[in-house]
Amino acid sequence: MEFVVQILQMFFSLDREAATRVMLKVHTEGRGVCGVYPRDIAATKVERVTGYARQHQHPLQCVMEENGT
Repeated sequence: MEFVVQILQMFFSLDREAATRVMLKVHTEGRGVCGVYPRDIAATKVERVTGYARQHQHPLQCVMEENGT
C-alpha cells in the first residue's frame, strides 16, 4: 500500500492525503482515478508508472481509459 501511495505522489503529484484516498479505493474496489490528462500525457504516465513498478518488482498495474465525452 505504501508503494502505491508513493507512486501516486511521485507520478501524479497528489499530496499524501489524496494519494492515500486513491490507494484505498484501489485496495477496496480494484481501481481508482489518478487524474484526467490529455492522451499523450496519460500514455506517458502509464508507461513511466509501469516501468517504475517493474523495476521495483511490484505488480502494480496502471491503465489509461478514454473519457466518453
